[in-house]
Amino acid sequence: MELIKLMVFLPACFALNMTPGPNNLLAMNNARCYGFRPALVAGLGRLAAFSGMIVLAASGLAVVLHTSEILFLAIKIFGAVYLFWIAFNLWRSDTTPVSDVERNSSQSGLAKQEFALAAGNPKAILIFTAFLPQFVDVNANIQAQFLVLGSVFLLLEMLAISIYASFGLYLRHWFSRPRMARRFNRGCAAFLAFSGGSLLFGRQ
Repeated sequence: MELIKLMVFLPACFALNMTPGPNNLLAMNNARCYGFRPALVAGLGRLAAFSGMIVLAASGLAVVLHTSEILFLAIKIFGAVYLFWIAFNLWRSDTTPVSDVERNSSQSGLAKQEFALAAGNPKAILIFTAFLPQFVDVNANIQAQFLVLGSVFLLLEMLAISIYASFGLYLRHWFSRPRMARRFNRGCAAFLAFSGGSLLFGRQ
């Protein structure tokens, strides 16, 4: 891969990683409620989902998502419903971003939540099928280039998770009062519900 392409890819990629979205919001809330390390461990679930999407894009199987309206619609519905579910739990919660059952969940449980949220978002799939290929030289080894670009994306994604988790630690002290925490949770719930609606009614 040409160095100049990589230098252009890095800032553009990190801008995508840092874009506020459901997964980054979830990482921030996980850090606020469970601590920095659990939020990072939970973020591994997101990386696992993104790794699968990168493999799909590299193998060319992602073309199916562009041609199959039924498959794309199924992924959209799953992602939207899951966003609505998290928003519902957030809205009725006083101090935590999840329900009473999830409040005592293990780090693996939080990772599964991150995985499901990332896997159910077709916008993430489109990033890997529309963004990454722009930096691939078709005359060189495509698989190797996807491996490099995908690895860089995942590293920057982990950095973004760390940044949002750090902000979540700050919020832990700021929202020590249940009333403030409840207002923040409902604000996040409204954002997630809006994201779910946009995802559900957005055009392919």
